[in-house]
Amino acid sequence: MYVKPANSEIKVRDPRTMDHIPEVGRNVPETPYWRRRLRDGDVVTARPPKPTKAKE
Repeated sequence: MYVKPANSEIKVRDPRTMDHIPEVGRNVPETPYWRRRLRDGDVVTARPPKPTKAKE
């Protein structure tokens, strides 16, 4: 699932990588940890950004 912090003031640590989820979001596994973060309002589900086309 793709999640991002609920607002820019919240820093949410990814327990797998030990870094913070960027403001644009990240794909994360649907585990009890991430479901709890969703339920507590720390993160929200989001759509991944569309990939930009590389310049040729």
